[in-house]
Amino acid sequence: MLAGASFLHATAPPGNSCPRPSPGSAVLEPEDLRSRDGVLKVDLTIRNYAAPDGSTRYCYIDANGNQAPNLRLKPGDLLILHLKNDLTATDPATVPASHRHAHMKAEKGGNPCASGAMTAKSTNLHFHGLTIPPVCHQDDVVKTSISPSDPPFEYRFRIPQNEPPGLYWYHPHIHGFSKAQVLGGASGALVVEGIERANKEVAGLPERVLIIRDQDLLNPNAPPSKSEPVVPKMLIDHDGDAANNGTGFGKPAKDLSVNFVPVPYPDYPPAAIEMKPGERQLWRVLNASAITYLNLAVLFNRKPQPLGLVALDGVPLNQNGTSGDLISWQTHLGVPPGARVEFVVKGPTTGVTGLFVTRTVDTGPGGENDPNRALATIRASEGAPEPRSTLGASPEPPPPSSLPWLGNVTPVRTRRLYFSEKLSDPNNPNSATEFYITVDGKTPALFDPQSGLPDIVAKQGTVEDWIIENRSNELHAFHIHQLHFLLLDYLGQPANEPYLRDTVNVPYYKDKMLVYPSVKLRMDFRDPNAAGVFVYHCHLLEHEDGGMMGLIRVEPADSGKTPKSAVTSF
Repeated sequence: MLAGASFLHATAPPGNSCPRPSPGSAVLEPEDLRSRDGVLKVDLTIRNYAAPDGSTRYCYIDANGNQAPNLRLKPGDLLILHLKNDLTATDPATVPASHRHAHMKAEKGGNPCASGAMTAKSTNLHFHGLTIPPVCHQDDVVKTSISPSDPPFEYRFRIPQNEPPGLYWYHPHIHGFSKAQVLGGASGALVVEGIERANKEVAGLPERVLIIRDQDLLNPNAPPSKSEPVVPKMLIDHDGDAANNGTGFGKPAKDLSVNFVPVPYPDYPPAAIEMKPGERQLWRVLNASAITYLNLAVLFNRKPQPLGLVALDGVPLNQNGTSGDLISWQTHLGVPPGARVEFVVKGPTTGVTGLFVTRTVDTGPGGENDPNRALATIRASEGAPEPRSTLGASPEPPPPSSLPWLGNVTPVRTRRLYFSEKLSDPNNPNSATEFYITVDGKTPALFDPQSGLPDIVAKQGTVEDWIIENRSNELHAFHIHQLHFLLLDYLGQPANEPYLRDTVNVPYYKDKMLVYPSVKLRMDFRDPNAAGVFVYHCHLLEHEDGGMMGLIRVEPADSGKTPKSAVTSF
């Protein structure tokens, strides 16, 4: 048995409900749970475990003991998922004062659809990237809150027939506690099948799901590796993480793992991936990190290899109203927290060892340190096992989209929003940071999950342009639920990106800039499933938990009325 295989099942020393492999282990694939006859029924339990190093691990375990299984469904399939909250007690002192009443309320139980309890022991699920209704039992994260005293909670919805085939994911979204649960490992992949139908270039390829997570440092007090150049004295931000030093080296804010195989600071012993010599595979890579940005590359003898990008954030690149099978060849791929990339990679030849790495990301002087580091070695072996899933070799083309390409639709209005931060006590440089995302013209305010008042009201059936500025000195990752968007401009320059995203970086502000850096996005509210109340936020979860989130209400379309164009902030 390959090293690290035991983590796939919840067999561990007593009390360890979330077992993890050791550094240097083989990268094993999560178990695939596939729909049958149009239905996928899944029982998941969320658990946590206080590790000896003081950190808390979180995990999803299915009925057969598999940890974080891949959920695989086709468009039109029904998902019936029962989630049992088995989280154990936490220290009451860790519950913020603003959450104490909700914490006591959650202890008594209640209606999970209406409790809105945001506590360290409550949880829920967000199906990131899917265009499904933001209502209880589907994809509501504002009021839905499941407590340990509740019976298994049922999520039930159909994958829309027009859902793009690609990689999505599921994770908890309890305001104030999302970072702790996701950083602890509560995440898993959801695959909408059929990418080979959208792009025949990947037909017949073996596919591999790789989930990159971050976690608290295993060796926080270790000096940097002797192989690294000397870097400036390490700075620590308000959360105790290593601050960006601008060198590309030094202590990272968090360790990373590949399918739970940790790659710890300071020496980064890589995980192990085996491929048949020269084999082409489709890698589906999810950045399930709570705060870490990735900049992925594959190196052979230190030389970057071509990566054939075919899908971004679950959407094939060629799903833009044009014909033809599109592969965008890149040497590195930036992946913010929450984002996904799906790309073709060719394995090394016999005798050549490849290296899967993440390059440094400049997060700004106020951001965390995300340095250069190895993730996994890629070894060529004739006896390498094939990935557990292979794409269809003779796919039928999907039906054409019934909607015009988003880039060709005239927006009904333009809105402006901005990210900003400030110290809770301006006279104390060590006080906590407050995080905001604000509609231009309004006063910055921390997200209040109890208010129910939308920051933005939009109309289903319309398209809008949003200009999002960053007025802080650290990088932020904008994400919105229930829909995808088109990046039109980046730093004031047109973006040549005829494909869709659901998460995008917004560059940080530098003191000598004459204007705030911004992105311009075309937001798509045309799908009927986009109607309802949902959130947009920074996907660095300590920012989201800290208040950098807004509420949008998309009202049902008025029949027979055509919206007039306007420019407004609300």
